[in-house]
Amino acid sequence: MPPEAPRENDEATMRHAIAEAERAAAHGDVPVGAVAIVDGAVVGARHNERESRPDPTAHAELLLLRDVAAARGSWRMDGVTVVVTLEPCAMCAGAMVNGRVARLVFGAYDPKAGAVGSLYNLCQDPRLNHEVEVTGGVLADECGALLASFFEGRRAKDPQ
Repeated sequence: MPPEAPRENDEATMRHAIAEAERAAAHGDVPVGAVAIVDGAVVGARHNERESRPDPTAHAELLLLRDVAAARGSWRMDGVTVVVTLEPCAMCAGAMVNGRVARLVFGAYDPKAGAVGSLYNLCQDPRLNHEVEVTGGVLADECGALLASFFEGRRAKDPQ
């Protein structure tokens, strides 16, 4: 199933997610940011914290889903749109399917680990019990540039 076209506020919300991603980079984490929207209102925002915790599951998306679930008192993400700067990995895409997220908007595609179209399409696999509406490529150049800059800086510090 092809990605849906961007909606009116997707770019503005992605800019919020980019600001979250910049917070991750500030403490040495891969700059990925995520925002949750319900009925047009931001209900949560997180960024990667794998390095700062240290926790291999501390991806922006999972931290965000945990926060939203706690605030709602339910694991069900009915009506929730997740906006994230990078195409989710298999772990995060699987969590969105299992949490019944209504819609996913992402920025840059991830040809090495993306599980929402690049390597797999977990969010729209009809064999699973839920499908997430997906819009990809929103502000992809800006999201990709943030990641490229981060990794260029990391390589400059450790050229091995």
